Amino acid sequence: MRVGLFLNDPQGPDPIGELRETIARAADDGFASAWLSHIFGLDALTALAVAGSQVPGIELGTAVVPTYPRHPAALAQQALTTNAALGGRLALGIGLSHQVVIEHMFGYDFSHPARHMKEYLDILLPLARGEKAEVTGETLKADIKLSTPGTGLPVLIAALAPRMIALAGTVADGTVLWMTGPRTVAEHVVPAITAAASGAGRPAPRVVCALPVCVTDDPAAAKARAAEVFSVYGELPSYRAMLDKEGAATPGDVAIVGDEEAVRAQIDGLAKAGVTDFVAAEFSGRERTRAFLKGLLG
Repeated sequence: MRVGLFLNDPQGPDPIGELRETIARAADDGFASAWLSHIFGLDALTALAVAGSQVPGIELGTAVVPTYPRHPAALAQQALTTNAALGGRLALGIGLSHQVVIEHMFGYDFSHPARHMKEYLDILLPLARGEKAEVTGETLKADIKLSTPGTGLPVLIAALAPRMIALAGTVADGTVLWMTGPRTVAEHVVPAITAAASGAGRPAPRVVCALPVCVTDDPAAAKARAAEVFSVYGELPSYRAMLDKEGAATPGDVAIVGDEEAVRAQIDGLAKAGVTDFVAAEFSGRERTRAFLKGLLG
């Protein structure tokens, strides 16, 4: 199992410089990948293209870019350009986002999210391979071919519900998970996405599992801190469903916390469950947590 790092959205006066330094440290520490979210801060693809092009070696991913605000051809063009800038090191993670964002903030119809994602991938994936996209769907249409370099990048989708997991396995390269606990990963996500990929005659999918991590001698305090820091994810329906499936009252209940031995056991458990990429979101006790993760990588 590869180990990656979740990047915080920089907040200082030089956000791109700060991001470049964070990526460089992650690369120096030996992380296989680094992942940037796309919410209301930096445009993730633009930021990774600029900052990441100055740091060689490490894979850089988006976790995740919302689909609705960009036509899939426009996103394909931007992602391929970013991949070219990175020398082929981009993993494009995309997702539906949430009704409160897409419908209430952007003003798009969110009534058929699974259909939207299927048609989105019908357009995006051929373009990402350098092929023409000819699609007349109910939510999206396209008749276009790009000449953009950077083809061949993996496309992962944020998949939690059954129809989305099936798409992640049958047509995409895998999934990017967040706030999804180990039992849910082992009993729900991995079996379903693996079966979908196998049934479609596709290679084994990537399962990228991102969770909050803190190495500490006071796990109860760390869980309480995680519950506070990540509280919004306990209120969004898609994440709330995954927490309920796990039997978790708050996001703190799926955080990986404890001393070095306990955290190692939890991460090993994810690998045994079928996670291909674990992505650590450091949120507290950062120096001790980073020291442990570096030792894990060694």
